[in-house]
Amino acid sequence: MKPKDFEIARKLKEKLSEVVPLIDFKVFGSRARGDYDEYSDMDVFLEVESLNISLKKTIREIVWEIGFENSIYISPLIFTRYELEESPLRASPIVKNINEEGVKV
Repeated sequence: MKPKDFEIARKLKEKLSEVVPLIDFKVFGSRARGDYDEYSDMDVFLEVESLNISLKKTIREIVWEIGFENSIYISPLIFTRYELEESPLRASPIVKNINEEGVKV
């Protein structure tokens, strides 16, 4: 991952940590691999203990704010610990991809 992208992700993680305890935070996709173009979004994976509609809205607002400030669209993928450990979602291709190529921030 390029230094500028890592810095944007670090700022996002810092801001999000003020409102929700993050279990895990990774960048994945083309920005993590470094093979993106100027129009590529930044895919971020968030693992949280629990999630409700209000918290999801707050997370999305923070993500939008950091993206706007940095002229990049950030696409969050939010999972709870339960979903990743106990539900069928844990075996999904996207989770496997994140575990293989995701860059921890």
